[in-house]
Amino acid sequence: MSTVDPETSCKINEAITSKGGRFLEAPVSGSKQPAETGQLVILAAGDKALYEAAIPAFDILGKKSFFLGQVGNGAKMKLVVNMIMGSMMNAFSEGLTLADRSGLNPHDLLDVLDLGAIANPMFKGKGPAMLQNNYSPAFPLKHQQKDMRLALALGDENSVPMPVAAASNEAFKKARSMGLGDMDFSAVFETLKVLKHSS
Repeated sequence: MSTVDPETSCKINEAITSKGGRFLEAPVSGSKQPAETGQLVILAAGDKALYEAAIPAFDILGKKSFFLGQVGNGAKMKLVVNMIMGSMMNAFSEGLTLADRSGLNPHDLLDVLDLGAIANPMFKGKGPAMLQNNYSPAFPLKHQQKDMRLALALGDENSVPMPVAAASNEAFKKARSMGLGDMDFSAVFETLKVLKHSS
């Protein structure tokens, strides 16, 4: 249920099925709290009969499970989701910084976002903690950066230009170089504070 590249998932599948076993990849969307409350989203692919047999367990772990077809598709979906999430976190961090530096109250920005068209659980959950410099890891930044790297590789394989994701990956790499890899991925916010202090 970990996040790996599609090729690795396919190699695991081949190793297991070549010895008569059955394989179902099932990465999840969601971090620590959704896991604790059974609110994960299961992204399964591979053996359809095995998926159907696993549904009772998935129903306990998550609020919804998807069967995405052949092995590798679960990994691809997870990478796409995490690429979007990482890019959003960078834009959110820039927005909080821009609000602050232009004289706005970042807490007001959080309230405005929560009532508008782009309201989402990530902004609502992460924003207040970020403004308090609280980066207790629900999803470590080093894992987010790894997923950005894998998503960019998937983009290259499919001839998809991804300049926003590439820029976001560089921000996460900078955060890792600052020693923030074990903190929550929202700690990428700190890279902008460094720029602020040095300007």
